[in-house]
Amino acid sequence: MITAIVLIKTSVDRIPEIAEAIAAIDGVSEVYSVTGGYDLVAMVRVRRHDDLADVIPGRLNKVPGVEHTETQIAFRTYSQHDLEAAFALGLDG
Repeated sequence: MITAIVLIKTSVDRIPEIAEAIAAIDGVSEVYSVTGGYDLVAMVRVRRHDDLADVIPGRLNKVPGVEHTETQIAFRTYSQHDLEAAFALGLDG
């Protein structure tokens, strides 16, 4: 699974509507409204690297109100959930 973090600048008067439209795109797993230099952060998870082009420039960037995006591709994923699952293996009682 390939994960991309997309930082998004939007029309500030339409942030909730834009976030909902982005969240409805296949391949987008979460959208966060955030503080700082960007308005939204979207997590995109796809099976193939080529699928990123379909999701990000192909659909996400075309959502009305999206003004600018910056995409970060994850090399590795570190998650507290993953660590808990790994440590729980074989501990059935």
